[in-house]
Order: sequence, then C-alpha cells, then structure tokens
Amino acid sequence: MSTVFLLKFFGILTGVLARTLLPWLRKLREGQALAFGRRYLYSALASLLIGVILTLVIFPKLDAEAGDNSFETLFKLFCLAFGFGFGWNALVLEGEAWAGTGRPGDRKAGPPEAAE
Repeated sequence: MSTVFLLKFFGILTGVLARTLLPWLRKLREGQALAFGRRYLYSALASLLIGVILTLVIFPKLDAEAGDNSFETLFKLFCLAFGFGFGWNALVLEGEAWAGTGRPGDRKAGPPEAAE
C-alpha cells in the first residue's frame, strides 16, 4: 500500500468518525452527556462499523492524487480526504434527520403549534 492510499483512506475515516462524534462532544461540553454505560459502548461500536462501511463506499469517489511526496502535498491530501469524509457523513446524517428515521429523542421538537 502506498502512502497516498493510506492518507486518503484514513483521512476519510477520521472525517466520518469526527462527524459522528461531534453531537456527543457538544452534549459533553454542555453537561448533557450521561455517565458512560454499556449502551454507549454498543453505540460507539456501531458508529465505528458504520463509519468503516461508509468510508469503503465513498473511498472510490475521491479522485485526488499527490503530485510529489512532500509533507505539504500529503498534508493537503489528508485534509481533502478528511473534509470529503466529514461532508459525506454530514449528508447521510442530515438525510436521516429529514427522513425521520432516527430515534425520537435525537432531534429537537419543531416549533409549537399556533394557538387558534
């Protein structure tokens, strides 16, 4: 395996996983995250598995190559791959929210009904 291949793959994977973890990190910062439990372990393992699957699906779509093997070029490639994975996972998660297939507590309630 080449360095370019590994940078692209792990860049996409870290982008996907970063987008998956952002809501939890936001809740942790706000003090809303509960103590770690077995349920969170299962959720983390499922997120990792879905992240790997999504990475394998979108990996062939990233068409970028490094012209040379300088650090700057490889770093730019990693950043591009990270953003590519982050964006695709954001689209998947947003599509799930719009389709309404998530758990009921995952989304905030909509605006209250107007009083008649």
